[in-house]
Amino acid sequence: MALTCGIIGLPLVGKTTLFNLLTQAEAETSAFAGRTKTNIRTAPIPDPRLDFLASLYHPRKVTPATLEIIDVPGLTRGAGAAFLAAVREVDALLHVVRAFQREDVLHVEGSLNPVRDLEMINAELLLADLQLVETRLERIAASKKIKGDLLAEQSALRRCQEALEAEKPLLEAGLTAEEWQVLRHMGFLTTKPMIIVVNIDEEQLRAGHYEGQEEVEAYAAARGIPVLTLCAALEAEIARLEPADREVFLQEMGITEPGIDRLARAIYRRLGLISFLTAGEDEVRAWTIKEGTNARAAAGKIHSDIERGFIRAEVVNFNDLERLGDMNKVKEKGLARLEGKDYIVQDGDIINFRFNV
Repeated sequence: MALTCGIIGLPLVGKTTLFNLLTQAEAETSAFAGRTKTNIRTAPIPDPRLDFLASLYHPRKVTPATLEIIDVPGLTRGAGAAFLAAVREVDALLHVVRAFQREDVLHVEGSLNPVRDLEMINAELLLADLQLVETRLERIAASKKIKGDLLAEQSALRRCQEALEAEKPLLEAGLTAEEWQVLRHMGFLTTKPMIIVVNIDEEQLRAGHYEGQEEVEAYAAARGIPVLTLCAALEAEIARLEPADREVFLQEMGITEPGIDRLARAIYRRLGLISFLTAGEDEVRAWTIKEGTNARAAAGKIHSDIERGFIRAEVVNFNDLERLGDMNKVKEKGLARLEGKDYIVQDGDIINFRFNV
């Protein structure tokens, strides 16, 4: 099952523009609040390593890693249930907050205040989790016998309740692995990994600052949430350019790469994902796995037969291949390794699986 990232935030902050940029879609954007449609599409994860391998192997096909992105309608007063239902379905959250100035796009709260907007959305998530905890505690209290797993769950839920009442997300509740295990069925919202994206305008981009920046950074740092700043309107312009023109434009703006590429990779990392690579004349491909996956399980991402008949994994570090520029030279230097089924695959490993079925 593909992991998903939900784009959340108030209406008119640039969520659908970011969705279009990440997924190369053309979903309709609006200057007015009130969208109810949820957009869903797959986003490619930009990876310069694939470009290098493609230049080396000239494959018929290049396949990047992908993520499913869900553009959740903006939270509006009275529409919390639909918003929360959509958020419950995703694995990670991309919280878009507005800092850009545009008189023709009204702010739903009447003024720009990024931290206030962040707190509004997070308050909804905290309240939803608190209601979930209280409902479950009531059901447990109504049970005739509270012992064993039920008693452990009740204790863990009370700790969750304390954290949420103190306006702390459950990621900060300090629960043990055993406590999380008894709560695994709960479907909490404030345990989902999050990235904050501050949507700025071109003037703020050139100035390297936006109003409320220090407060946003302090808010995020206190909660251990990564923050990325980008100008969605400019990114949309960049995306429409031909590749050669794009390079010139980026150089003129002093930008090393489009912010949307950085964002896609940041989402990928936030979900605890890495890529291993396969390379040949037929295809150069990045395969998505969770960090900590062993070689045999990684083989199963390609085909169940390879996992079942796993013998060895021939592993080359991408950096070694890039430095030497030729797979034969890598092997001559003794830098190609044979690893067993329990080898923990590293990001950027180029792997050829040996198997027999």
